[in-house]
Amino acid sequence: MQTTVLRIGTRGSPLALAQAHETRARLMAAHDLPEVAFAIDAITTSGDRIQDRPLSEAGGKGLFTKEIEEALLAGRIDIAVHSSKDMPTVLPEGLTLSAFLQREDPRDAFIGKAAPSILDLPQGATVGSSSLRRQALILRLRPDLNVISFRGNVQTRLRKLKEGMADGTILALAGLKRLGLQDLATDLMALDAFPPAPGQGAICIESRQGDNRVEGLLAGINDVPTAQALACERAFLAVLDGSCRTPIAGYAKVDSGGLRFSGLILSPDGRRSHAVESHGPATDAGDIGRSAGDEVRRDAGDHFFSDWSPTT
Repeated sequence: MQTTVLRIGTRGSPLALAQAHETRARLMAAHDLPEVAFAIDAITTSGDRIQDRPLSEAGGKGLFTKEIEEALLAGRIDIAVHSSKDMPTVLPEGLTLSAFLQREDPRDAFIGKAAPSILDLPQGATVGSSSLRRQALILRLRPDLNVISFRGNVQTRLRKLKEGMADGTILALAGLKRLGLQDLATDLMALDAFPPAPGQGAICIESRQGDNRVEGLLAGINDVPTAQALACERAFLAVLDGSCRTPIAGYAKVDSGGLRFSGLILSPDGRRSHAVESHGPATDAGDIGRSAGDEVRRDAGDHFFSDWSPTT
């Protein structure tokens, strides 16, 4: 009788479970193991429970990983599957990001009720988003719009839109595709005009440092170009002290051993921004991201990160 080879921890939302199922399917294929060899444990996180205020006020993106990482450190699970963009740049001692699955489309998708695109929305229309980056980019494109906070998983945000709480919302295209909901998108946001969050579209897998058995299993599903791109983006984020309080965008693309990176920081109202572009060998991904972060911080000045006025 087949015993459990690996216990996979994840949040319990439909999207998180879809990502855990994708990870399990890749592990099954890579190691010729049956589905029963992999148990999936859904864990409720603080971020899932707190729905009455923005994450920036509740404690940041680490709220989506805290309880899962505690289970990982305690040995109740062997790996944790996350959306890379939800991961803090500093992990708990003893844990590491061991693998990244091949990245999905990193673009954002607009889902409109009153109009098919942000540019087509009527004057003063309301757009819902829980992301400060998306809020700032929306206001950069359309400063006349009313941007409100939209918390909850994909299904919750879609329900709020259906109920008329907003005229449109923006979600990651990758998440919609993993849920089979990509046809709901009425417009896709161009990467140059609406750059993604660092890590957007990529699934990452966290494990205990020094767990050679688990690392050996994960090596078979790790996508090296995605891992290199994410190393760059996360290094950029780390230099800028990126958190849920900071509107930061960043995207790295690896091709034929080379890496190109574009980064952007914005004020929450979208009126002020500083951009950076870098390139180099993909093997220097972390250094490229750190240098880009240093450059944009020098250009912006430390006051840029301390004198913002909070927005909705």
